[in-house]
Amino acid sequence: MKLVHKDIEKDGKGVIVLIPEEAEDMWQAYNVIRKGDRVRASTIRKVQNESATGSSTSHRVRTTLTISIEVVDFDTQACLLRLKGRNIEENEYVKMGAYHTIDLELNRKFTLMKEEWDSIDLGRIEMATDPAQTADVAAVIMQEGLAHICLISGSRTIVRAKIDQNIPRKRKGDVKQHEKGILRFFDLVMQAILRHIRFDIVKCTIIASPGFVKDQFFEYVMQEAVKTDNKTILENKSKFITAHASSGFKHSLKEVLSDPSIAAKLEDTKALGELKVLENFYKILQSESTRAFYGINHVEKANEVLGIETLLITDSLFRSQNIAERKRYVKLVDSVKESGGDVKIFSSMHVTGEQLSQITGVAAILRFPMPELEDDEEEDDDDSDENTPLPPS
Repeated sequence: MKLVHKDIEKDGKGVIVLIPEEAEDMWQAYNVIRKGDRVRASTIRKVQNESATGSSTSHRVRTTLTISIEVVDFDTQACLLRLKGRNIEENEYVKMGAYHTIDLELNRKFTLMKEEWDSIDLGRIEMATDPAQTADVAAVIMQEGLAHICLISGSRTIVRAKIDQNIPRKRKGDVKQHEKGILRFFDLVMQAILRHIRFDIVKCTIIASPGFVKDQFFEYVMQEAVKTDNKTILENKSKFITAHASSGFKHSLKEVLSDPSIAAKLEDTKALGELKVLENFYKILQSESTRAFYGINHVEKANEVLGIETLLITDSLFRSQNIAERKRYVKLVDSVKESGGDVKIFSSMHVTGEQLSQITGVAAILRFPMPELEDDEEEDDDDSDENTPLPPS
């Protein structure tokens, strides 16, 4: 998604102009466009013309309309986003107040106007328009003295850093200068990884090279991480995989990604992130039930005492047409982040999101046990369906 223009006032009211560039962008737009928003976009309108003799003809014209949204419909198979509403600006082909349906199109800009842009919507826009926010695969393509740090997102590959370092050749009887050069090179590549790869987003990092360079570099990275107690590297060790590449140039990445064994590993690793969090929640729910709760009331009460370590929530809850309900979930997410908790937003299009939706769509792993929540009979009486799925929004 390309960001063309952004103008948000202090009270949250504002306008954002976007260009969807790939099918995934339609899903992102679906998550931020709701009933009551206004959208301006190019569309096709059928126009009837009546001649002096009374005969009529019709033809299609392309025009720009601004509509107040009443219905948002997303076709998951075709990744097509259809918006229906009333025209609210003068137009030579469409009367004020007349209904029209706009299909958002790839590579055509649209303007989205809201009375209030909240943190969830702005965060999603930032994620959709910044490749670094959505790149869940990173790659280090290298050979002796040359490395490219790449981020891979959807159909795009972005080179975030290039390290080109002269390494002294091995000389007979003296390899020290060569070894020092290799270590300097490895250190530069490692620093570039720490600077450009966001391990909270990236689910897999490929290290690829000809020969044994990849293995030597991976060993160096792990040794340095232990020596310096680098928790970022140590906690994400399982996300690294090594592969063969014919050179350290960017074009070698294509052959790496086309390797069926690497493709399979990538899929497994990328799917593991959300799955591990959900599995951990269920594990704690079984073994230490006073540290794991689901349902908005229980989760909110845990948050009141800053007890949430990890919040699990599905994106479908933010598409609620009930403004008060939606604000409730946005407030919860903001509050958990402010208190230092981790927030995991699950996609309702993925299996893990569907599983979470079956237990209300919101759950939490707590920092400490809260048996009082488990024993809160009054809440159970007031909200007897707390542990049953919420109706679709």
